[in-house]
Formats: sequence, structure tokens, C-alpha cells
Amino acid sequence: MTEEKKQVMEWVTENKNHLSDWNQTIWNYGETAWREYKSAAWYVERLKEEGFTVEEGSGGMPTAFCATWENGEGPIIGGFAEYDAVPGNCQAADTVERPRDGLSKHAGGHTDPHSALGIGSLGGFLAAKAVMEKHNIKGKLKFFGEPAEKLRGSKPIHAAKGYYDDLDAAISFHPFYMLPLCNTTRWDTHCAVAFSVMYTFTCDEPETWLASGDDSPIPASHAAARAPGATDAVVNMYSMSKMSKEHMLPNNMGWSMNETILNTGQATADNIPGQMGQIYYFIRVPDIEMAEKVVHVLDKNAESAANAAHCKWERNWITKSRTGLANHTMAKATYENLELAGAPKFEGEAIKRAQEIQKNLGLEVLDKPFIDEIETLIPPEEAEKKLRNMLPAWQEHFTSDDYTEYCWHAPTVRLYIGRPALKSPKPGYAYPAWVMNALGGMRECIDPMIESASKTVGMTVIDLLTKPDLLKEAQEEFKERTGGGIGGSNWVEPLCDYEPPIHYRWPEYVTTVRGKDQWVIPAEE
Repeated sequence: MTEEKKQVMEWVTENKNHLSDWNQTIWNYGETAWREYKSAAWYVERLKEEGFTVEEGSGGMPTAFCATWENGEGPIIGGFAEYDAVPGNCQAADTVERPRDGLSKHAGGHTDPHSALGIGSLGGFLAAKAVMEKHNIKGKLKFFGEPAEKLRGSKPIHAAKGYYDDLDAAISFHPFYMLPLCNTTRWDTHCAVAFSVMYTFTCDEPETWLASGDDSPIPASHAAARAPGATDAVVNMYSMSKMSKEHMLPNNMGWSMNETILNTGQATADNIPGQMGQIYYFIRVPDIEMAEKVVHVLDKNAESAANAAHCKWERNWITKSRTGLANHTMAKATYENLELAGAPKFEGEAIKRAQEIQKNLGLEVLDKPFIDEIETLIPPEEAEKKLRNMLPAWQEHFTSDDYTEYCWHAPTVRLYIGRPALKSPKPGYAYPAWVMNALGGMRECIDPMIESASKTVGMTVIDLLTKPDLLKEAQEEFKERTGGGIGGSNWVEPLCDYEPPIHYRWPEYVTTVRGKDQWVIPAEE
């Protein structure tokens, strides 16, 4: 281990309490997609205090940012924080199921958790910065705030607006969310495509429904037949798309399409036709062509749903994110640093908290309550073999995440570190979702992952800045895979051709005379 990398490790150890406190701040904010105002402001203030120059609201996104720090001419290394939580997952950092104090259980909460993702990455970049200053290592750090990852929101926009074009390499860290991708780096099978769309139905002329000229002179009188309206259009769209799903793509693969209704009707207790309704679809598929086919069928369904309900319709893009691109050079170098940092260890108070959860659930209390994989390293080639056993031979990409946008602008690594997850005490038992959410907010349980991630990220940054041959090899591989780099024969250009979708009725905290920063669904008193 070089002296520089040793000092990265020391910086993380010396600052682990700060990293823990920072994670608690973001975790307790629990802000959801496109509405992460406090979280983004916290990062901006922290980075400015660390000497970074920060562009706030980058790419036209109020809760995004682009922070840079440089120490003379040298390579530009990119990384990012995510900080969006998930509606309906409000859980206290407790060993019983309950929302955070003063909030509805339907409020936002961190699941993956993105709070620790962001702090784990930030810790690595700050550790690298400290070592760069101490040893006068030349180069530039470019650290992004990426909101709305659960909607694959900001990265396609940042990419399309050129924010990644000057990067020489990029590092993407994520807490593990599926096996075998735990304490490893992705090898060949990177994440797939995600498309999402908003369908809006409006009933602008309800008075023309079944109009004959002989009806009441009062528009839409209470005794007349009413137009179905936007609520009916949304219901029609929902039902038809459920029924037609098996006709969208072949069923010999894994793919998903999920929906949520954001708006219905805009009328409360009268028989006035619904004026406007919106339904949002999120599509995960192996490639772009498949995504386009799904949207084509959804468009047909929207037209039919609108016609039947006497409505107009329009479709707006929320995201178009590309597949990932492998880089073995980056994967190997980062994994070697993970070996130096070591897998997280969950000991002492972490074990006690986990056992208390098992006890409160009426389960057998295990001496070793955590799954073995979160404390064990697995080489990327071995993880790849296990992952491929789950997939058809032809399928090149699996699951979705928009770190993939970085992959087409610079050699990029995808790093996974183990987060706390409990063993099943009996065959077939699955823990309720609140358990992992709660563990992500307990210092004793989540801090080991943050420390391991920060060390690994920081050492990888230093390697890329101090080993010209390593960076050159990674860039040559990038050029080969893209057929010449950005604009090459195999390069996939950004798909984003839409403005940031920030104006929709995304779930959020609200402040009224009834209270400050309350979820839109009130807490039960």
C-alpha cells in the first residue's frame, strides 16, 4: 500500500464520526424525488466549506449541483451523491415498526439507503482531496448532486447538457441491494435501460358529451348524463395497460413496468366530470428498442382511454436512461482497493440491535444475525458468473440504475458494499421492508458500510491521479468499447430530449398553518 492510500484510510478513520453525523442528517431529512431541498442545500454548504466551487441547480434542476475542486492541471475524476428517499417508507431508526417522530408512515424514507450512498462517496472524495493537498497531487475533482435517482431523474439530464464530457474517469458507489453484487464491482453485466413517462388526460369540453342541441340550456345540468372525464380515462389506461402487458414484449426474460396515479379528477364531492388526471409509468427493460416498444403500446392505450372518456391526452418524458458499459480496468483497480479497505464488519452494538429486531418480531434470536455475504468479499469475475446463472444467455444488461449515464462519457466503475441485512431464522421467512429501512438509519449498523466505501472510493481516486498507466489503460478500454470514445461507432448518445420534469405533483413535505414540513398525508394522532 502506498503512503498516499494509507493516508486516505487514516483520514476516513479520523473522520468517521463526522461521516456518521452527516449520514444521520440526510437520513432523517427523508426527502423524495425532485423535492430534496434540504439535502441538496446541506451538500452545497458542506462542499463550499471544503473549498469546492459549486454550481447550484445544475442542468436546470433545483436540487442538483455540480461541485469542483482542483489542484493544478491533471486528470478530472467524477463521482456523485444521491439523496432521494422513497414515499411510503417512513421508518424510525428503531427496532420496532414505527414512522419517524411526527410523521405519517406514508412519508418519505431511505430504503437503499441513498443517504449512506451519498456520504460514502463524499467521504472518499474528501479523503482524496486531503491527500492531494498534502502531497501536491495534481488533478480535479468533480462531484455531482444527483436528485431523483428513484425516477432515474438527473443523470440523463446532466449527460445531455454536457456535464460529464470532460471527465477522465468516474466512480459510482451503491449499497448492495441484491446478491451476488455485494462487496464487489460490476464486471460485464451492467444495469439496463429505464424509460418513464407521464400520461395526462384532460376533459376540457364536458358539455359536448352526447350533446344534441335539445338538452338543457344549462351546461352539464345536474339532471343530464355527464361526460366520463379524466378519472375514467386514468382508470381505463390503468386497466388496459395491465391487460396488455403480456402483449408488449416476449415473456422469455425479466422486465418490469410499474405505475402510479399522481392526480385524479380535481373535483371532490359533486358529480362534475374529472378535469385532469395523470398516471406515471416506469419501465425497466434490457435495451432501448424494447423500451420504445412498450411506450408505443402505452401510447395506443392512452389514445383509446382518452376517446372512451371524452378526453384529450398527452405523453411527457420523465426519463430515458441508457444501458451501462463495462470497464474491466476500472473494476479490477477498484476491487483491489476494496481488498485493502476490507469488507464492513458488523459487530458489538450492531449485533445487539439486530437481535432486538428479531426478538421484537417474535423470531429466534441468532448469535450471528447478519447474512455472511455483507462481510465477505467476492471478486467481480466470480460475482459475474453467479449473476449470469440468473439470466438468459442473450441478455446483456440486468436491473436498472442511471449511473449508466456516466459510462458513456468516461471509464466508469460500479462499486457495491455490503449494508446490514438479517439472516432468515427459518426457511421461507422474509423480513418486512421496515427492517432494512430501520437498519439503514442505525449508526452502529450502517456506519461500517460508509467507512469501507469511503476508503475504497478515496483510494481509487488517488490511483487514477497518480498512476498514468492505469488511467490510460482504462481510457483505451473505453475507446475500444465505444468504437472511438464519445461519438465513436459504438457510442450511444444521450437520450434525454426533454426538460427537467420538476413541475409535476411529486410527493413532498408541505408547510401549512397546521404544521411545518408535514407529509401530504397527515400523521395519525
